[in-house]
Amino acid sequence: MSLESAEAERRLDVREIDGEPFGDIMAALNELDSGESLLLINSFEPEPFYDVIEDRGFTYETATPEPDVWHVEIEHA
Repeated sequence: MSLESAEAERRLDVREIDGEPFGDIMAALNELDSGESLLLINSFEPEPFYDVIEDRGFTYETATPEPDVWHVEIEHA
């Protein structure tokens, strides 16, 4: 994973989703092939979500490139 270069194969900006984004995030993760990563962009750190994705066999790396913007790069463990 390389958050600095933001080379994720897929991106999902949940700030643009009206309502609860959990279903959209899980659908995007289910579409990931082995070796691909998803860059999740959010307005806050989604700490409770980390346990969920770890339990489902994913790893993640988090960065805050600017105030109130969180990038979480997620890939298969």
